[in-house]
Amino acid sequence: MTDLRIGVIGYGMRGTIARTAHRPGRGAVVAAVADPDPRAREAAAAAFPGALVSADHRKVIEAPDLDAVLVLTPDHTHADLACAALLAGKPAFVEKPLDITVERCDEILQTARETGTRLYVGHNMRHMPVVRMMRDLIGRGAIGTVKTVWVRHFVGYGGDWYFKDWHAERQYTTGLLLQKAAHDIDVLHWLSGGYTRDVQAMGDLMVYGDNPHRRAPGEPKTEDWYTEDGHWPPHTQRALNPVIDIEDVSLLNMRLDNGVLASYQQCHFTPDYWRNYTVIGDAGRLENFGDGPGGQVKVWNSRRSEYRAEPDETYDIPKPEDDQGHAGADPLIIDEFLRFVRDGGVTDTSPVAARMAVAAGYQATASLRAGGTPREVPRLDPDLVAYFERGQRHVAD
Repeated sequence: MTDLRIGVIGYGMRGTIARTAHRPGRGAVVAAVADPDPRAREAAAAAFPGALVSADHRKVIEAPDLDAVLVLTPDHTHADLACAALLAGKPAFVEKPLDITVERCDEILQTARETGTRLYVGHNMRHMPVVRMMRDLIGRGAIGTVKTVWVRHFVGYGGDWYFKDWHAERQYTTGLLLQKAAHDIDVLHWLSGGYTRDVQAMGDLMVYGDNPHRRAPGEPKTEDWYTEDGHWPPHTQRALNPVIDIEDVSLLNMRLDNGVLASYQQCHFTPDYWRNYTVIGDAGRLENFGDGPGGQVKVWNSRRSEYRAEPDETYDIPKPEDDQGHAGADPLIIDEFLRFVRDGGVTDTSPVAARMAVAAGYQATASLRAGGTPREVPRLDPDLVAYFERGQRHVAD
């Protein structure tokens, strides 16, 4: 099998995806990288010997010998870059979220349909073992028909990852109910079998809003911007982004189009970093304790009772064969993307679902900033939905 030649636009924090995709002799090789940051270009040149490295993304998009492009840039740039790649006939992997507004997400989907170029979105949590396990249990009827889902998101390292660079600014993210929660909204939709129709949210900038320790505008992040065991409690954080105007504690209520009621909570005060899903059906409940290897999914479904710590069924979350990147999800999502580039067809990730996660997060953020006023999530053109459900094939194909 000849290696696919991959181009990369953006070699920052998600450069890990590019390194995962670089498999010389095993299906793919990163052949070109573009990034405006000279430090990123230096790192890319070292990681991918012989690759074209440029400051200009057009060098990647216009390169005639590339088979696909990874768009790994800041969120607000996704639509422009993805559409350019699609118009150039290059299958595109777009890191989540798809973009930061509903309109720009729809523009990407419409461009993919009009050009017929393959579009893939990096919602890697669909490949996390804990998510697959919960979905399999639901599919087997372990808790009956899903009726409600509660998600608690404990973001212990949020001060490092989201408040020391562009993530902290609305103009680049809309907010963390879109940027961060898009993962969980997508998983919630996948587990529930529906998409959010109505949202109502509340939140505030409670953790980092009054922290005066900001970098000067234009000053780069410090070398110790992230440490595994430092920067605790949150008020000890230093060298935060000069501008912080997004919320760091939020509560979201959702009604899905299939009647499921759901909630999502995100908190950056917490010392631990993990997600807890509680899924309740008409014949039981399941819940994960830990979201990686060593954790468990527990099911209560045999009888009524008072509180009981011991469930009816316990399932250990398995360790993936390759545990690099999001509990092994990153290698699996690249596996699927490369297969999709070669062969097309339906994928476990979904551009439609990616758009719906952004739409829910966008409207939730609007609700939060309007004092909790309920908002309706805009529907997607049914013809677009049908196109992607067919595996991105036109009816005449």
